[in-house]
Amino acid sequence: MNLAKILAPEAVKVCGHLTSKKRLFQDLGELASAAYGLDASVAIDSLQERESLGPTGVGHGIALPHARLDGLERVVGVFLRLEKPLDFDSVDRQPVDLVFSLFAPKESGVEHLKALALVSRTMRDPAILTKLRANSDPATLHAILTESRDTRAA
Repeated sequence: MNLAKILAPEAVKVCGHLTSKKRLFQDLGELASAAYGLDASVAIDSLQERESLGPTGVGHGIALPHARLDGLERVVGVFLRLEKPLDFDSVDRQPVDLVFSLFAPKESGVEHLKALALVSRTMRDPAILTKLRANSDPATLHAILTESRDTRAA
């Protein structure tokens, strides 16, 4: 599994000032709808429902919100780079500026976990984080995230 199969070029965006986690989830749902044809309201509701179980802000300015959806055939992702960090109730209490969201089929099981592990590993790489934070072009951000590297499952 690699991120190029999960993350479409049109699913990467740079956002200006977002005022709330709810607004962030709306942007993620709308981006998933535009890139993959998902129902934006279902995607948004699913992200909010998952977040109510516990925050997906993993620390160091990174959030990995994810949800399982009926009718989805494969795991897909969207990525947002926020120009102004957003309070996200992260484990380290730091605001987030990099958000990688995954949407998986309701019954995906292991594939969802493999994708989440891959995204998590990628987003823990200090060199990748530095490049992501230094660039504002969606095509460049997509290239940074999907460049070939070791993608063995955790």
